[in-house]
Amino acid sequence: MGFFSFFKKDKEKSKKYKMGLHKTREGALKNIKEIVEKRNKIDDELFDSLEEVFISADIGVDTVLDFIESLKEEVYHKKISDVKVLEELIIDKMFELYTNNEIVNANIKLNKNGLSVILFVGVNGVGKTTSIAKIAYKLKKEGKKVLLAAGDTFRAGAVEQLKEWSKRIGVDIVTKEAMSDPSAVMYEACDKALNENYDILLCDTAGRLQNKVNLMQELGKMKRVIDKKVPDSLCETLLVIDATTGQNGMLQAKAFKEVTDVTGIILTKLDGTSKGGIVLAIRHELGIPIKFIGLGEQLDDLMIFDIEQYLYGLFADFFEE
Repeated sequence: MGFFSFFKKDKEKSKKYKMGLHKTREGALKNIKEIVEKRNKIDDELFDSLEEVFISADIGVDTVLDFIESLKEEVYHKKISDVKVLEELIIDKMFELYTNNEIVNANIKLNKNGLSVILFVGVNGVGKTTSIAKIAYKLKKEGKKVLLAAGDTFRAGAVEQLKEWSKRIGVDIVTKEAMSDPSAVMYEACDKALNENYDILLCDTAGRLQNKVNLMQELGKMKRVIDKKVPDSLCETLLVIDATTGQNGMLQAKAFKEVTDVTGIILTKLDGTSKGGIVLAIRHELGIPIKFIGLGEQLDDLMIFDIEQYLYGLFADFFEE
């Protein structure tokens, strides 16, 4: 298929996406090929069956309804009757759904000159600390001088966990004792980053979503401290979500979007769920781009999100000759 000709350019990446998304491909989406090919015509019954499959893949009801409606319009407008053409059209329309006819940049935004600061938010247990470490490892390999700030001072063990990661990957870290003011950590970290010419400061934050008002005030205070110490240095606020939580992850994304300016999503443990369609739901319903996806436990298994490789990972078996 022409759509997948790109994957030959980077077989290693395609292999990771294919392996990482096998649970979704072999679970919720397994029956698509059979649903399409066992019918000799395209009708409402076929669209109803596709709708059920996509909802089961956690693409989200609202997203699926919009997607199926768009698919129907294309089929009827172009008078498509060949189910083989429908197979390709499903992939094309998913690509359009994610991109919305825009160039979606998954790379982390960094300042060309001076310090770049990135905040990480997310509830406990989603893999936030590990994601910070993996991104620090990636940036260090690219030649960046990276500093960590352990701002999740209220969660038992969070500071120690990030300290252990800093030792393992060989980057510096700023910490304070448990229950300290997270903004005080940011203040010291900004000082160190400026005085010692760091390129990037990665900041862990508390994820006490049960009290949105306190969380909003806390994040707001941290941002003010950073902006005062290093004006215009805050480049991204990345929300970490555990893909295995499905629609609960969507609720977390909506809640965090209400309290802070989330610029991108890190979707962890995507290889551990059969409902990898949440990627499309997040983008369609919230308009937030996916920046990284977790496709394994190794340090280099947190990958920059690529919509084409993602679709290949979902439908590789479906389209392979």
